[in-house]
Amino acid sequence: MVERSRFGVDGRRRPPETDENRPPISSGELSRGPTELVEDRNPRVNWRVFIISAVIILAFSVWAMAMPAQARDIMHSVVTWIATNLGWYYVLTITLVIVFVLWVALSKEGSVRLGPDHSRPQYNLFTWVAMLFAAGVGIDMLFFSVTGPITQFVSPPSGTPESAAAAQDAVVWTMFHYGIAGWSIYALLGMAMGYFAYRWGMPLSIRAALYPLLGKRVRGATGDVIDIFALVGTVFGVATSMGIGVILLNVGIAWLFGLQEGLALQISLVAVDVIMTVAACTSGVDKGIRLISELNLWAAGAMMLYILVTGNTSFLLNAMVENIGRFIVTFPERTLQTFAYESGGAEWMAGWTLFFWAFWLAWGPFVGLFLARISRGRTLREFVIAAITAPVLCDFFIVSIFGNSALREVLNGNRAFAEEAIKSPEHGWYSLLEMFPGAPFLIGLATLSGLLFYLTSANSGAMVMSNFSSSIPDPSVDGAKWLRIFWALVTAVLTVAMLVAGGVTTMEYATLIFALPVTIIAYLVMASFSKVLRMERAEREGQVMRRRSVAMHGGQTPEKTWRQRLARIRSYPSNNAVAQFVERIVQPALQDVANEFNELGYNAGLTTAPNAETGIDEHTLVVNMEDHRNFQYQVAAVEAPVPMFGGRSMSREIDVYYRLEVFTQTGTEGYDLMGLSQQQVINDVLDRYEAHLSFLKYSSDHDYASMITPHVPPTESLPKVPETDDDVERTEG
Repeated sequence: MVERSRFGVDGRRRPPETDENRPPISSGELSRGPTELVEDRNPRVNWRVFIISAVIILAFSVWAMAMPAQARDIMHSVVTWIATNLGWYYVLTITLVIVFVLWVALSKEGSVRLGPDHSRPQYNLFTWVAMLFAAGVGIDMLFFSVTGPITQFVSPPSGTPESAAAAQDAVVWTMFHYGIAGWSIYALLGMAMGYFAYRWGMPLSIRAALYPLLGKRVRGATGDVIDIFALVGTVFGVATSMGIGVILLNVGIAWLFGLQEGLALQISLVAVDVIMTVAACTSGVDKGIRLISELNLWAAGAMMLYILVTGNTSFLLNAMVENIGRFIVTFPERTLQTFAYESGGAEWMAGWTLFFWAFWLAWGPFVGLFLARISRGRTLREFVIAAITAPVLCDFFIVSIFGNSALREVLNGNRAFAEEAIKSPEHGWYSLLEMFPGAPFLIGLATLSGLLFYLTSANSGAMVMSNFSSSIPDPSVDGAKWLRIFWALVTAVLTVAMLVAGGVTTMEYATLIFALPVTIIAYLVMASFSKVLRMERAEREGQVMRRRSVAMHGGQTPEKTWRQRLARIRSYPSNNAVAQFVERIVQPALQDVANEFNELGYNAGLTTAPNAETGIDEHTLVVNMEDHRNFQYQVAAVEAPVPMFGGRSMSREIDVYYRLEVFTQTGTEGYDLMGLSQQQVINDVLDRYEAHLSFLKYSSDHDYASMITPHVPPTESLPKVPETDDDVERTEG
């Protein structure tokens, strides 16, 4: 049985806790995460994570550039072993992640917000989707949108090559590799990090998402190892995308400006792109990344529309509808497909499905953190559904337009084009663009779109890498600018190293190898997040008990006289009026309650904090219940618009007024305290406290081995609130 802590469910003093390193077993213990995870409230570099990660990446880069043939051969051997012996593991991991995120979205917990219940999104839907799409999709999708379908048509993993069945599946395989699976990885890590950061006030990091599972250990070496895995995997994933990108852009730049293709131009492009990334990443999310993301979406949309209109429009639209339908019908089968009975199945899996699964896993922490960074206020359901639909549909549109345009050319007998697209995908992509009217314009637009894809990934990647190598308590703050510049340079060095060591093939090998530890992080995050969602379920069910308890005391809101109600209807108080009411009524009432709680043996405190937006102090009464969620009663002013209607004849001299609302840890209770007497405020606090005890009792009564709430034996029933000295003596006796 778990030993009780110094303060129990009634706030009374108890013996000190002996096992301080155990994971949190209640919402109250979970609320200590922000203080237990952070030693210093100021952002700082985590030097252990920074140095070890940098050494690993730079050492690998030096080895790959000094001994490229050896590096390529060793990595090929490791990848062959992984594909033969661990292919099933990658496939099973991705399948479980898909099932888990769909379960979260479709369950009742899907309504939980990434933040308090009253929080709302920071970005509008278009900007948000643009940033989702641009951050989660790299230029590699353009690279594989032509070579992928043609390769699967000419050399399918099963069935007859160049048959009608192979043609039906050719584009669908590429859609599958750029579909729901990868975005499910992003959604898993993004919603977990965002949930703990914005709802519980923890740092925006992988280690914070594992706090319910590992407890305070995530602050030390264990957490550092997790961050190192995430950071190294991220750098390799971004470097792979950058490498593929410069190989592709190298052809377009050479075509447009008459330059010589090759490694020199590729390295020059890396240098130019790093300079642009440094300039953009120092401007932050709201300026650089937001602007580039929206421009990226418009450029990609214009490119697709041009190809659709100037190409064989009816064929492309018919094929797209059939591709999406076939994807939906065959998705479960493809998700669990390992080609165990096919000759050469392991080799095909290593080069395609396993590579993409590893690619998504390597990008998972990077894109997940970025998506969490821009998604405060979204519900879990909204976050997951948007992540696995809106960007995926954009992916499908791009892959289908390019893939079917290329496939039609091959079906019409252009064998030379097919061979070029398979042997040299970057040339195949631009060869396809040359077949459309106005080729110079289209190639220029496509090169610009590719450059924006690359720049967005490199830009957001540098920001996320700096966050992984830092300790940042505030989720809205990013890593130091010099740190972002450093990781942009390190990623560029790694990109050049892999280009020297063998180009795209070596990049695929490195991604598949270094993504393996990220699979362990994915399993840990699923276990940790499911544990906390069970707590949310108990919280939700406890609200039923809460409402019943409050109803016994006069309804959902504090009971008012009819004169108070009528006066409140006619009143739209100003900032000064609310501030005076807080000073005269609310603060003294809460102070009296806090003093009485402490005299009766509870551990209660009242804190005051200024609100920069309203200028009105917020007062928070907390009764400490360390093994359970603390009782919190916070009073804060909220700005509201003056209604345009009503029975009172008045001129609209003001547009807003201020409500004085009650908040718990998860958001506003939705009613206004303005106009109440001091006694009525005190009664409301006690009503809320008794309702909180009802919730804790519900959690205890419905505790099981898997629940996050601690088990309380039946003999330890929750005491009532002592009302007299005799009651206190009987309780203590």
